[in-house]
Amino acid sequence: MLNFLIRSVSMGLITALIVLLAMPSLRQSIITQPLNEQPQTGTSVQLSFNQAVRKAAPAVVNIYSRQYSEDDRQALLVQGLGSGVIVSNKGYIITNYHVIANADQIIVALQDGRAAAAQLVGTDQRTDIAILRVEGESLPVIPLNPEYSPKVGDVVMAIGNPYNLGQTTTFGIISATGRSSISADGIQAFIQTDAAINKGNSGGALVNSNGELVGINTASFQQTKEVESYGISFAIPIKLAQQVMEKIIADGRVIRGYIGINGQDIGSRTARLEQAGGIIVLSVDPTGPADKAGIQAQDIITSIAGRKLDGRQAVFDLVTNLRPGTNIDVKLLRNGQELTLPIVVGEDPNE
Repeated sequence: MLNFLIRSVSMGLITALIVLLAMPSLRQSIITQPLNEQPQTGTSVQLSFNQAVRKAAPAVVNIYSRQYSEDDRQALLVQGLGSGVIVSNKGYIITNYHVIANADQIIVALQDGRAAAAQLVGTDQRTDIAILRVEGESLPVIPLNPEYSPKVGDVVMAIGNPYNLGQTTTFGIISATGRSSISADGIQAFIQTDAAINKGNSGGALVNSNGELVGINTASFQQTKEVESYGISFAIPIKLAQQVMEKIIADGRVIRGYIGINGQDIGSRTARLEQAGGIIVLSVDPTGPADKAGIQAQDIITSIAGRKLDGRQAVFDLVTNLRPGTNIDVKLLRNGQELTLPIVVGEDPNE
């Protein structure tokens, strides 16, 4: 037995020597390695998103909405609980409309212990967005990346104040994008995630693995559909939230363009037109700008204001961002012929 062990060790040493002689690069790496360097352990490759959370978390605030008591108009009672995100060094905060709806006073609490009454800049009930503003020095601002586009499978974290337990971070992935079925108008597209979003998380931040703001947490499937489910929550994409914020700051409210059509994406029955892109007009508002311009049901709209269309969502996004009174050209196909019709954009009557 002893002779066997000696032979095995000797063969191992001889093999190692041959390898070192044949591959000088290995000799160099061994010689240059510091003698006091500790061997790597399992903790050296531990996966952590601590840096991302540390970048984003200070800018996520707790929001407490208060309402006067019906019995005592001098007494303010806590009405609602939610979260918000500081997105500008001017103190602008994005949160959900339902967090501050009907509030007589809004209190914002920062993670560094500061608290202040917030000014309500404006709201947009359709997108469930409210914009607040607080005064303060050296306010933390969440990182923003205009180039980021959410993709299914991206790691995300939801940061907020669930059940007033204190700031909490939950972890998950983006499960889907472009979810419009839960929106009131069936058009607004949400980000779906399996990161837990509970009461108090509304208005908080959904961030990526770099700590950059991806969306504003707004609802869970349970709240929306009133059924028991797990791992299905929703957030408003930050690009949409920023567009709403800019309009509210500029005009005090969201003014949306409107042409008065309802359409659907090009399907298999018009597959020959898929490369052109566009939507099929299903109906036209008889009092809207499109009807006045001569657009008819079954027309296939291929471009608006010189921009090609990828589908119904693209039409909605493009038109709502146009200012009422803007003159645009709409290109369409009717009975195989291409037409260009001028339209004066109106204001959405649903606002």
